[in-house]
Amino acid sequence: MGSQLLFCFIFSLLSIFSTISESALVPAIYVFGDSLVDVGNNNHLKLSIAKANFPHNGIDFPTKKPTGRFSNGKNAADYIAEKVGLPTSPPYLSLISKFRKVINTKPFKTGVSFASGGAGIFNETNNLFKQSVAIDQQIEYYSLVYQNLVVELGLSAAEAHLSKSLFTVVIGSNDIFGYHESSDLRKKYSPQQYVESMASTLKSQLKRLYGYGARKYVVTGIGLVGCTPSQRKRSKTGECDVEVNSWAAQYNVALKSMLQTLKMELNNNISFSYFEVYAIMSDFVRSPSSYGFTEIRSACCGHGHLNADLPCLPIAAFCSNRNSHLFWDLYHPTQEASRMLADYIFNGPFTYPINVNQLIAL
Repeated sequence: MGSQLLFCFIFSLLSIFSTISESALVPAIYVFGDSLVDVGNNNHLKLSIAKANFPHNGIDFPTKKPTGRFSNGKNAADYIAEKVGLPTSPPYLSLISKFRKVINTKPFKTGVSFASGGAGIFNETNNLFKQSVAIDQQIEYYSLVYQNLVVELGLSAAEAHLSKSLFTVVIGSNDIFGYHESSDLRKKYSPQQYVESMASTLKSQLKRLYGYGARKYVVTGIGLVGCTPSQRKRSKTGECDVEVNSWAAQYNVALKSMLQTLKMELNNNISFSYFEVYAIMSDFVRSPSSYGFTEIRSACCGHGHLNADLPCLPIAAFCSNRNSHLFWDLYHPTQEASRMLADYIFNGPFTYPINVNQLIAL
């Protein structure tokens, strides 16, 4: 009797998994990036100081508990997964043992998140937060997922599966912050040289993903990072850091150009949807009431000037009207802002040359 119940339970799980896979708009989402889309990888990094696995983070998440997301609830990765009918891609480091052996390969078919708070395009950027998974290492982890899929499905079936999947890349903000904080970098590189190096380095990383089956890319630019509470607090009047914003804007131009060049170099064998988050965030800041925001300067959770002297630690205070705040903490958007951003990523506008919905249909 016990074995029959166990069989029925396993069969039910497989049926549910099959139904999800068949009803989803894409087979899988593979996520690369930083804290804006980290869903818990940094929980598994002992030395990292970029963690969110404590209150008040997660206060609006369905479980009401912190998950490792730098948010009061869900982030953009969660909402994009919902829109395509898939579960959120789980953090890769939750699927392996402390000996770095894979212990659960089931999610590989519907997607995995490699995103890590503090990560940058440059490996050196990771030094800002002691320990995070740089995007080079994220791609290395993904290569193991690719190998597993090839073994399980066969090469042609694995590549067909991956060609229809989304490869989401949200990275670069920490590199801009790193440039801002390092006088050595600013002496060595002009802002234009630095952002062009960011774009060319990311180009080689996207090429690596192409070698492992990626064909549909969802790539976001850098937002209005000079208007985060962490940068506003440096000004007595709480104004945005115009210089930091200008570097982000310069990078976005280089990124957009790079994606066009990459597509041509790969003989148009890839498609991409580029999201101009800078533009929509500029609208949020210029006309907050149009989007339902009443507070765009201060963090919802924190302490001190603009609630940005401390991260969202357990000792911090947090606001009750979270949906009306643009920023949750000194760097990251609220759940409500992430929901809006995901809507624009998926349906446009502010996307080039197509939105994600159109990318899926290709």
